Amino acid sequence: MANSKRDLFLKRRLRVRNKLRKVNAGRVRLSVHRSNKNISVQLIDDVQGKTLAAASSLEPALGVVGKNNVEAAAKVGAAIAERAKAAGVEEAYFDRGGFLFHGKVKALADAAREGGLKI
Repeated sequence: MANSKRDLFLKRRLRVRNKLRKVNAGRVRLSVHRSNKNISVQLIDDVQGKTLAAASSLEPALGVVGKNNVEAAAKVGAAIAERAKAAGVEEAYFDRGGFLFHGKVKALADAAREGGLKI
């Protein structure tokens, strides 16, 4: 029997996250969530269980409210890189969840790298 898209997504998310836990070396996690209308990203310290910084396309300051395209993802990526520097984070590992590293997710990661965040 074929798996549903949601089941495949959940399996992929668990597989990615479990692999990353093995090699994270105490770094913070840059977690991405992409919906049909928005994209958001968080810097999470799993040891303390705290979110250090976050950025989303829902923020009016970024000027991309209601947009979910590659340009919006790039602006969110640049914003999280800037906020990571302010929080004292220079290095993180990229947790794409169950999303494919393509399109918006890739644009966000590239913009964060250009902003000075080591992923």
